[in-house]
Amino acid sequence: MNNTITPDALLAQMRAMMEKAQGTPAAQSGQSVTQNGFTDVLKQAVSAVNDQQQQADKLATAFQQGDPNVQMSQVMLSMQKASVSFQAMVEVRNKLVSAYQEIMNMQV
Repeated sequence: MNNTITPDALLAQMRAMMEKAQGTPAAQSGQSVTQNGFTDVLKQAVSAVNDQQQQADKLATAFQQGDPNVQMSQVMLSMQKASVSFQAMVEVRNKLVSAYQEIMNMQV
């Protein structure tokens, strides 16, 4: 489990996430382009947040057990990524609830 973090790898991951968020066609990176509904995108986002939290928990547990291949910086970075992802998901949920309440309060 040698997961050394390099600036280049981190930058590449951030760029991939940015392209995914902006909806850049995946065909440029060799992947097939598919049409996803809103619920599919939301499920994928929740699943990604869950995966990040589970990965952070695994790394923290490995570090606590004294695994020499896990560095403190990896654990902290993973936990911060999971925390930011969760906070972003909560903000999206809050915006969705707010939009739903506005729609329900509209007079027809």
